[in-house]
Amino acid sequence: MNETVLPLFLGGLTIFIYSISQLSGVLESFFSEKTRIYIHRYTRNSWLSLLVGIMVTILMGSSSAVIILTIILINAKALNFKQSIGIILGANLGTTFTSQLIALDISNYSFIPLLIGMFMQLFIKKKPYSSYGKILFYFGMLFFGLFIMEESVMPLRESTLFETWVAKVENNPLQGAWVGGLITLLIQSSSATVGIAILLGKQGLINSAGGISLMLGAELGTCSDTLLATIKGSRAAIRAGVFHLIFNLICISLGLLFFDQFMELVIFISKSPDLDHVIANGHMLFNGLGVILFFPMIGLFEKLMLKLIPDKAIPTSP
Repeated sequence: MNETVLPLFLGGLTIFIYSISQLSGVLESFFSEKTRIYIHRYTRNSWLSLLVGIMVTILMGSSSAVIILTIILINAKALNFKQSIGIILGANLGTTFTSQLIALDISNYSFIPLLIGMFMQLFIKKKPYSSYGKILFYFGMLFFGLFIMEESVMPLRESTLFETWVAKVENNPLQGAWVGGLITLLIQSSSATVGIAILLGKQGLINSAGGISLMLGAELGTCSDTLLATIKGSRAAIRAGVFHLIFNLICISLGLLFFDQFMELVIFISKSPDLDHVIANGHMLFNGLGVILFFPMIGLFEKLMLKLIPDKAIPTSP
């Protein structure tokens, strides 16, 4: 196997994760106050909460960032737990927009937003245009990182060791999910894990079943940072973090239990035979079905979480 594969892949992965982090940070600061106001104002019912979760996640590019922001707002008593359920469901659906972007073959043109963003930052100091430049620059850098990863894995076609590993993942969805979860825990980015699965599919290095099993694991691994955000938080904030975990655990369990049927449905709705699009569509369909399953039962899950994690009793004076 070519000795440049690992350094190039890790370099591209570092650029990709850094770009997501910076892009999310720029967008969060850019929309910070407005975002908090909109989240508070437009989450009066479950439908609005769901839509807010979807839209804010598409804007920020990170479901974890949106859920963590939601937990912060719960701690600040700006949101209640029931409002957060809709936002969490929406965030899980909104994050699939990133997968669809990754599946588009635009990484070869990543230099365009990179150059435009760089020149805007260098020569336009007036806000908000300088912020627009940063957004474009990190957007281009994100796809440049993908381009490097994509090029780095091409020699793996001739690696018997990699073929053996892929065969295990492709033939055992549970093992693939464990690998996806472990990768996400290590790199702390489910978008990066799904991105890796998509680019492996694009290069023909993994089939659709293997890519989707990695995606299922990524959905579980992403719960770690939101659970960390609930440490020393209010009981309502802890409920939100635990609900996110329960939602993903139930959906992943169902996905693995009905894996063959789910794969048939993904292939049926995917008009393109390209594996990268099939994996991205699988990500969108999986989260979409999860929202359809959970959304009608928001009230039921609110009561269940209140029983599991009740408010602390206020001690009565003797």
